[in-house]
Amino acid sequence: MVPLTPDLLQAVTKPARYTGNEWNMSQKRHEDVACTFALSMPDVYEVGMSNLGLKILYEILNRREDTAAERVYAPWVDMEAEMRKRGLPLFSLETRTPIREFDFLGFSLQYEMIYTNVLNMLDLAGIPVYAVERDEDAPFVVGGGPCVYNVEPIADFFDLFVIGEGEEVLGELVAAFVRWKHEGRPDGRTGFLRRAAGIPGVYVPSLYAPRYNAGDFSGMERLGEDVPAVVYKRVVRDMDEAETMEKPVVPYIGIVHDRVMLELFRGCSRGCRFCQAGMAYRPVRERSKEKLCALARKMADATGYDEMSLTSLSSADYSCLDGLVDNLMEDFAEDKVSFSLPSLRIDSFSIGLADRMQQVRKSGLTFAPEAGTQRMRDVINKGVTEEDLMNAVSAAFRKGWKSVKLYFMLGLPTETDEDIIGVARLAKKVVDRYQEITGKRGAKVTISVSCFVPKAFTPFQWSAQNTLEEFERKQRLLKENIRDRSIQFNYHDARVSRLEGVLARGDRRLSAVIYEAWKRGARFDGWSDQFHEEYWLGAFEALGVDRTYYNERERKRDEAFPWEHTSPGVARAFLRAEWERAVKGELTPDCRRGHCTGCAVCPTLDVRVVDGGART
Repeated sequence: MVPLTPDLLQAVTKPARYTGNEWNMSQKRHEDVACTFALSMPDVYEVGMSNLGLKILYEILNRREDTAAERVYAPWVDMEAEMRKRGLPLFSLETRTPIREFDFLGFSLQYEMIYTNVLNMLDLAGIPVYAVERDEDAPFVVGGGPCVYNVEPIADFFDLFVIGEGEEVLGELVAAFVRWKHEGRPDGRTGFLRRAAGIPGVYVPSLYAPRYNAGDFSGMERLGEDVPAVVYKRVVRDMDEAETMEKPVVPYIGIVHDRVMLELFRGCSRGCRFCQAGMAYRPVRERSKEKLCALARKMADATGYDEMSLTSLSSADYSCLDGLVDNLMEDFAEDKVSFSLPSLRIDSFSIGLADRMQQVRKSGLTFAPEAGTQRMRDVINKGVTEEDLMNAVSAAFRKGWKSVKLYFMLGLPTETDEDIIGVARLAKKVVDRYQEITGKRGAKVTISVSCFVPKAFTPFQWSAQNTLEEFERKQRLLKENIRDRSIQFNYHDARVSRLEGVLARGDRRLSAVIYEAWKRGARFDGWSDQFHEEYWLGAFEALGVDRTYYNERERKRDEAFPWEHTSPGVARAFLRAEWERAVKGELTPDCRRGHCTGCAVCPTLDVRVVDGGART
């Protein structure tokens, strides 16, 4: 057990990040189980503890008698300094066991800017950063989460990846490990990795070798006849039957999402062309209203939370939402539990529903038009109009709301200056509408603008990303056109978005760049006060890697992509057709509400849409 002495805890901010012993924590003796699994999101405790996927996997693994799952997050910079000074290894929260002693270390990879944290945590744990350098006693390092749809930039650091949803496949992986262990670990680490590669949804990068032709990626060679050419994602077919979280761990300090998270459904078929999650998590599979009400009661009783978030990619699209909210409000009337929808579609917004949900605690409303003009919204297949937005905010203002947040993106394909100025004009129209309805000023409209990053397995995977100079010019243009003091303008650091663009569509050659940036001091790159661009620029320069190759050029129509051997099931032909429709500004309907649009997920993965409790 790693000692946590009073002088150590007094030397760092928020010592509760490291002490464990939270309510509903699972604690098992390692000698009583056959497999130990450390689960991590490589970010600070408050962020990692808010990750729904890890909460679910933690509980599922700990239901197994043969497995102990524990948590570990990235120590903040002050704690890292103390650990290195005192020679303390990275340890788990449950038993303070050094991570080096676990059988598995699993990272949830939520976004590209935490890659250097992965390396830093491996180093703090005393685990070799490169997979090829690990000995027979080292843990198997596993990756999962949204970034698995292009893991090549970090492939050299991981033993294996779980592609897709982990509820079922992780249990199969553990079972395979336990059998291998009881058989005497035949053929060592390589023997287990080859077994793991036979599990659908598991990608073992050491069994594949990238090939290049004149500096361009040309394909992936399989190192064995039994290695699958394409590793398709695992998908939970029936959300009602799937194991899930019922007793979340309750932290002692505030976290990002400090509330019960009730997952309504998986997937989204709206088809926004910039959205990787909308493509990768298909198809839509809803939980029944009855199952959700039962889960809500179990989690509320197990935690004592008085706030519940109804989560999904587009929660307002849940087919039984009105009835569900009515049931929840009735069931929890005496408990004074408040409910919230974190993601609201403008065209499916119901002010009556929002009003009922916020009877206990009223907050601002958030919408995501994404673009300032109808032309641009059609390019990205957003499928909403200015009229939809104005109708939504008008209804809200009449019910007493005065605060609205609007999300937009800059740098989308085919974007013009007129589209950018349209963002300012749209925000001003919202402010004016408040004055028209109430007869007074006082509205607060916040526009939050991110920089577009092309992602793998989206129609925009062929697109070039804006240069840094162009992003900054567009940010200035938008700021110059916001003249009403009721409008607050927030924007992302374009330097971070540009680096994210490189990593999002990079190949295995970037592993050396990530390693070099980490050695120079890069960590917590997603935190504005910790990001140091000079570490990355120095790494690219030292290794002679042209970062613009990965994000500033439009990809060729038939170009080989380094991510297509791990697939969510979406057909390349469908994505290319969507790219061409985007250039023409043509809309593609939601297959959930109309005919099949041919993305190929359902037949490829043998899965069906579950909508309103019925299979379609």
